[in-house]
Amino acid sequence: MKIFNSRLFILFFLTLFFIQGCSLKNSNQVENPVQNTSINDLARKSGFHLPTDTVRPNNSHTNSNDSWQYLISLFAIPEVDDALIDKQLKWYLAHPKYIATIQTRAQPYLYNIIQQVEKKGLPGEIALLPAVESGFKADAYSRAHASGLWQFIPSTGRLYGLDQNWWYDGRRDVYASTDAATSYLKKLGAVFDNDWLLALASYNAGMGTVGRSVKRNAAKNKATDFWSLDLPRETKNYVPRLLALAKIFANAEHYGISLKTQTHKPAFQAINISSQLELSKAAELANTSVAQLHLLNPGLSRGYTPPKGPHRLLIPIDNAELFKKNLAALPVDQRVLWQRHKVKSGENLGIIARRYNTRVIAIRELNHLTNNNIRAGAHLLIPVARNRANHTPFKQTKSAFTIHQSIYKVKAGDSLWGIARKLGLHSKDIARWNQIGLNNTLALGQSLVIKQAVKHANAQQSIRYTVRSGDSLYAISEKFNVRVADLRKWNSATLGKYLKPGQTLTVKTSQPST
Repeated sequence: MKIFNSRLFILFFLTLFFIQGCSLKNSNQVENPVQNTSINDLARKSGFHLPTDTVRPNNSHTNSNDSWQYLISLFAIPEVDDALIDKQLKWYLAHPKYIATIQTRAQPYLYNIIQQVEKKGLPGEIALLPAVESGFKADAYSRAHASGLWQFIPSTGRLYGLDQNWWYDGRRDVYASTDAATSYLKKLGAVFDNDWLLALASYNAGMGTVGRSVKRNAAKNKATDFWSLDLPRETKNYVPRLLALAKIFANAEHYGISLKTQTHKPAFQAINISSQLELSKAAELANTSVAQLHLLNPGLSRGYTPPKGPHRLLIPIDNAELFKKNLAALPVDQRVLWQRHKVKSGENLGIIARRYNTRVIAIRELNHLTNNNIRAGAHLLIPVARNRANHTPFKQTKSAFTIHQSIYKVKAGDSLWGIARKLGLHSKDIARWNQIGLNNTLALGQSLVIKQAVKHANAQQSIRYTVRSGDSLYAISEKFNVRVADLRKWNSATLGKYLKPGQTLTVKTSQPST
């Protein structure tokens, strides 16, 4: 998505208003057909105008129980034969594995996207736009600082209500960003009188860029359809890329492409959780994995929902009722895992934040501080993710692990967070090894040093883990990738009916201590 220039946007519409106003005032002057024509009127000449009340085609698949067939029934943009479409078509057909991959990636999000597209009266092809924008990767990040399924850049994201802070990035929130993107596209469709090729071009290049190109062509009595406009090369390929993909999906059998059967039902339920909740605790309540919740909630940057909201989690549909039941029974003070810190003389929020690998603003928000002033002896609550909770290693075999160093080449759409997730590492470690900031933009082809602990055969270590408020055997077993039954066996002499904060547990694990 193109960077949205708010000043240009305002100037563009003021210009339209001024031109139209002048034409009304000077009725005795020779009429200028361009000056008295709105963008809507010019767009109507493009040949791709779809009447507002007839966006839907009449298709027998409308009641299909398969999501892909249902989506195809909503396709409404006329098929076009063009060399640029053919070029993109050939690329897709030469890479059938990519088409299979985007179908797999789309699975958790597709029903919600189709629902929003249909609700807002958009042509079904728009539901495939995340394939073009991000390859259906919800954590995708571009060199232009665009992020998420729909690749919002920061300013446009904020304009459409997508908050971005230390805790949360709404551009990666698959629920909120889909609502924002479809709202934005609906607005672009209205501006260009439902010429969806111009609307899609505007989503990529910006409304001002496309609008000016339409005006220039009209002034020269040239055609104003997408194919006739002078637009950036990226945009000239962007729209055909989507049209080619839609053509393949609509004619999959003809092209020898297999569409994976996907039951047309929700994959998740958006649940209001009222206040902050740690993701690992949510996984325990829902009887699912933290990885599954990360897949549905990639907008959460710190393993917690934000203190100030949105207080919403996407939970797998089959686990939603269990989650709601368990959440209702969970005491509020067990929703997050806190570290209680007593302020010492000479300490300030910056020192404390560095000690706990957090930020000053996070501590202020959680403790309702209006400024940075703190006093010695005061107590502060610091959030500590369970997978970073302190544990003391002992009896560790010195030769249990060897550090293996390798080079990772940055690919399109990569981010530090995404690379770390793929390799099972922490993004802050990758940043430290390469002496770059966590928010640095990665360049395509950039080399990153990666260090990984390689386990020797049969190597194992025992660690002593200190139980914290809100812990459970399930959460601890998830953290160390061991079984609850083994935790009980290793601690049979000391384990009571309930875990108590401060209690120590023996954990035998083959993963390195961090």
